[in-house]
Amino acid sequence: MKKQAFPWIALSLGLLVMVTLLGAGALRPTDEHALPLLTMLIVDEFGFFLTLIGAVVGINSLSKERVRISLLITTLACALLAAGFLLLGLRLWPGGFPTL
Repeated sequence: MKKQAFPWIALSLGLLVMVTLLGAGALRPTDEHALPLLTMLIVDEFGFFLTLIGAVVGINSLSKERVRISLLITTLACALLAAGFLLLGLRLWPGGFPTL
């Protein structure tokens, strides 16, 4: 697999993981989660690291080659999704992040 393809794979898998977490009720109160809390935290952490690595690989590819707009958008989307996973993980953690 080329390193240039990894940000695309990370973005698509990250979106799938985020949709799964949101569908399982990650933003609902604790009583209404469809998955156990530990499972949701592990899946969230996997999504965070996957998209973070996708953003880092994309940044490295952009710095070594000429800037392609598609890779730039994919890298930015991976970085935003990684930040979303981080905030969601903090919100899922008991007492970790206040509810807005």
